[in-house]
Amino acid sequence: MSSTRITYEQELDKLFPVPSLPPSALSPQRFPGASLDSLAALQRVLKDNHQRYHIFCLNSHITHRALAIYALGGSASLIKGYYEQDAKNQRPAFGSLEPITEENFVEHLGDENFYQSYVTFFSKQIDEKGAAGTLEEFVFSEEYNFQNGRDETSQPEMLFRFVDGLLHPMIHAGLALGAVHDVCERGFYPPSFFVPSATVEVNETTNLSSLALNAKPSAPAVTEARAVHAFDTVARILKDDQLKPKGTRTLVNQVTDTLTEYGTEIRRHADQWTVDLGRPGEIERKMEELVWVSSILYGVGGFNEEKGLRSDFFLMHMVTSSLFLPSLIAYLSPRSQVSLLRSYFTTVLTFWIARGRPALNLKAFMAATPLEPTVPNTLAPKTPTPIGAIPNPFLPIIQSALAHPNDHFVKIQRTFAHFNTMYGLRPAGYFKDTELEGAELLDGSLFVRAAVLTANYMGWVREGQEAKMWDFEGFYEQWL
Repeated sequence: MSSTRITYEQELDKLFPVPSLPPSALSPQRFPGASLDSLAALQRVLKDNHQRYHIFCLNSHITHRALAIYALGGSASLIKGYYEQDAKNQRPAFGSLEPITEENFVEHLGDENFYQSYVTFFSKQIDEKGAAGTLEEFVFSEEYNFQNGRDETSQPEMLFRFVDGLLHPMIHAGLALGAVHDVCERGFYPPSFFVPSATVEVNETTNLSSLALNAKPSAPAVTEARAVHAFDTVARILKDDQLKPKGTRTLVNQVTDTLTEYGTEIRRHADQWTVDLGRPGEIERKMEELVWVSSILYGVGGFNEEKGLRSDFFLMHMVTSSLFLPSLIAYLSPRSQVSLLRSYFTTVLTFWIARGRPALNLKAFMAATPLEPTVPNTLAPKTPTPIGAIPNPFLPIIQSALAHPNDHFVKIQRTFAHFNTMYGLRPAGYFKDTELEGAELLDGSLFVRAAVLTANYMGWVREGQEAKMWDFEGFYEQWL
């Protein structure tokens, strides 16, 4: 074997090592079930995908599904089988025209012909600076968002790219996709967004995180009258007639059109949300707010008492992307933590409005949704104890999700399972001091309720039902 071949294989081993433990206690943990066989299958899939396919444009979810299956304890055959299925839709990799350097980095953003060069560039940057240093410099710094001498159409705007593309750059482990994804609406984050505030500057010396990596999520929801909760922002948007949808939107242009029409008003509301690093536990608290917001916009916003849940494809991504906030936060400086949370919240609000700003009937949702699934063909156990057929509601949900043909389904159920672990014990009344109508009724059962409704909508395929697809219609009919 040639030395070149050995070097390349060593490079692949370095890029795709054995998955490490999560960086934070708030990050998604792994289920039992992993084996040497499933690990080997995962690494083969990641390496083969890296070498053979071009992620740009068709937005490959290969790595997303493979890692989700592995994290949930899925078998090697599942990882391999779904890779073979998902790979059929991918484009072959091809070389780039020239290398990407720091000198020409901005010039080729959005050009798919330079995808491989960006992969090589970021691989080198991560090797030299680590993931944290690379994120700080190329996503959150002022230099790679706004540069003097460039007009609005040629600015790098890397943070917007990071949360653009239905949040896939943020979801995706590498930064290559974020580097080459077109920006929907330029200038959404003004240059002042990247100028440190006095509050952040005071806390900059704390370096990594005001979030204790091994802390439990015990901070109170709202502790000061002047603090603006994310639920407050959602409530205010619901009452803002300027943001009332005027009709349906095309899928392709929905975000661009929404930002063009409502961008100023969306920013005004998002800017009122407070993130004060002078308050202990603020990052942890604000991150949790975003978890709840993403989940209710999808689960409660999509729920109808008569028809059940309409699982909206776009709002589903708000849920699955929020799973990765803790892991990203753990590597960022306080200033960048705030930038990530604010940009993420703004993106979530934008998609909610773009999809028709569905109403949030929390009272009906909490009263009419089940706390455990009715799994097809499940018999009540013959035991002397008074238990039902479903001792743990999430176990059949995860089992069924692992076998579902849709690659997003397993990811959202993994997300709800993790959020149930972290926040499932929040009692009713936890959000009583927020402005959102019905929030006092909301408790930690939100996540299992949303997971059950999603399973019912998408189909219990492992148990014999037909698979369904996500809903793309939006929620415009209530305004017509």
